[in-house]
Amino acid sequence: MAEYLRNVWYMAGWSEELGPGQVISRRIRDRRIALFRTDAGAVSAVADRCPHRFAPLSLGEVHGDALVCPYHGLTFNGSGGCVRNPFSENIPAAARIDAWLCAERHGAIWLWGGEPQSADPAMIPDLGLVEDSDTVRVVRGYTLLEAPYEFGTDNLMDLSHIEFVHKGSFAGGGVIFAGRHEVIDEGDTLRSNWWMPGVPAPSHTMGIYPPDMITDHWLEMRWNAPATMLLEIGSCPSGGLRETGVVAHQAHVLTPASATTAHYFWASARAHDLDSPETDAFLKALFAQAFDEEDKPIIKAAYENLEGEDFWTAKPLSLGIDSGGTRARRKLQMMIKGEQSA
Repeated sequence: MAEYLRNVWYMAGWSEELGPGQVISRRIRDRRIALFRTDAGAVSAVADRCPHRFAPLSLGEVHGDALVCPYHGLTFNGSGGCVRNPFSENIPAAARIDAWLCAERHGAIWLWGGEPQSADPAMIPDLGLVEDSDTVRVVRGYTLLEAPYEFGTDNLMDLSHIEFVHKGSFAGGGVIFAGRHEVIDEGDTLRSNWWMPGVPAPSHTMGIYPPDMITDHWLEMRWNAPATMLLEIGSCPSGGLRETGVVAHQAHVLTPASATTAHYFWASARAHDLDSPETDAFLKALFAQAFDEEDKPIIKAAYENLEGEDFWTAKPLSLGIDSGGTRARRKLQMMIKGEQSA
């Protein structure tokens, strides 16, 4: 049985996935959860199983601020209480389901993993740099990773893999080998940073810098438990000030679906072509190729190649550049043990 961190926020989906009166089902930490938006716009999350004859509540309809079971009509509010029994004025005491505290921030829906009274909205990771505004356009996407979420963290906290995995999309072009890597531990936050001076202009500067221009390039990934990451991609003229450079931000958020699968939510922000559907389509196609066709297969293959053996028992070799993922795993383990001992 997988062990999960409790007192953190888990991303359940993008806000745009859930319109007024809509409901979706999503497995999170081995539980099927029905997410629904009330007519007033609030988001609720309840167990996706009616206690009567176990029908998925996600197949039901939203009436006002409650969700109606599609099988026999029992109606549940966002706190998991039954508020209507269509066959009697009496509501059985057992007509109750689990519910999770929800919050919306930065265009995403978050669920609190612990007891509601311990929830702190200030603990939601800051993804404000990938939020739509008058000067920023964001494209978002989702894919299901067929491996534990920690394997996705390994991949994102060690961006050296772009030289080999992403030859058809992002393509490192050898810049990683010209760079220096460091991991910075700030307590609740880990940073896995690459600094690559004196390299040709990277792809995110296309149309802004000449392709043969020599630049200083950086990739800086911020990690917060359990697996929320924010990537800054930057480049400036070689020897110049970083503040004058071309910078882009991406969000990469992993939420465990089960012990062997994970939801991978991604977003990319830009400050140009804000009203261009063509640019949106290009970026969505690029990221679909990078994540669905390049990352997913190798991550899945690596996980399956363990053939059930524990990650640490298999004694993974360290190359130094992979220390971001390793330290994130260790920090997560310590946090889980701390909760259990408390």
